[in-house]
Amino acid sequence: MRSALTEIGFYFIVNHGVPTALIRDTFRQAARFHAQPVEKKMEVRIDRHNVGYLPMRGDTLRTSVVQTVTKANFNEALFVARDLPANHPDVVADRRFRSANRWPQGQPGFRDTVVAYCETMERLVQKLMPLYACALDLPAAYFDAPFRESQYKLRMTHYPPQDVVADDEFGIAPHTDTSFLTLLAPNDVPGLSIRARNGTWIEAPAIPDAYVVNGGQLLLRWTNDFFLATPHRAINRTGGERYALAFFCDSNIDWPIAAVPTTVGPDRPPKYPTTYYTDYMVHYQQRTYDLLKDHRAAD
Repeated sequence: MRSALTEIGFYFIVNHGVPTALIRDTFRQAARFHAQPVEKKMEVRIDRHNVGYLPMRGDTLRTSVVQTVTKANFNEALFVARDLPANHPDVVADRRFRSANRWPQGQPGFRDTVVAYCETMERLVQKLMPLYACALDLPAAYFDAPFRESQYKLRMTHYPPQDVVADDEFGIAPHTDTSFLTLLAPNDVPGLSIRARNGTWIEAPAIPDAYVVNGGQLLLRWTNDFFLATPHRAINRTGGERYALAFFCDSNIDWPIAAVPTTVGPDRPPKYPTTYYTDYMVHYQQRTYDLLKDHRAAD
């Protein structure tokens, strides 16, 4: 894992314990949701907590560190977070990024399937955490507490086919994720490309039943740039529809994010100030989601 996260920034995992039937059902639910008319999907329009429906060309990745992005992404997505009940104290207080989900109506079985998938993914992340700790020469239980109730988002994305692609048009433009780690579900439909450290783009191979895992910007902060947040992009040139299930996971929303002790020293000072999930994501959201411009003055 240390080699993968310091040399390329991506790796695949198999024998992960996520039932194939659950993965397939979650993909079906994503396709089912996106097959609805736009007006119906807009009933659960994305909100300031980053849950709900992001319409086609609803975000522009101005935060990209590898390309100047001026055009919105050619995809649509539904974001789902931890399924907090309406009477949860954070929901009642309208705490940022701790809201109730915006579930579509008239979709029997949708919520149950998606919640089951998210809970399964969280358990998988918790299985991976001791490996991250050991790869950083930390005690195996180092990340257990911060990831006991992680902050996560599932992005259920629809990429329509792009038959003609201009140089600056993408299903999703070159970018790095914000997360500690991202798990992308096994997908038979290609489209993902990974940027190697020499600047070349590698088409991600489709390994049967394998999750693709990568780190993001908050992993950089946790590891003082020791582990990579590798740029990647997606373009759907298959001529058919492409769906993706990306599970972005971070520590507990209240956990201070700072470089772990094995990545700092007299000759390697911390590169980033201690930060928190909420502060980081508010700034990211304001720069990225065009649909939320009306919220910026309030935040």
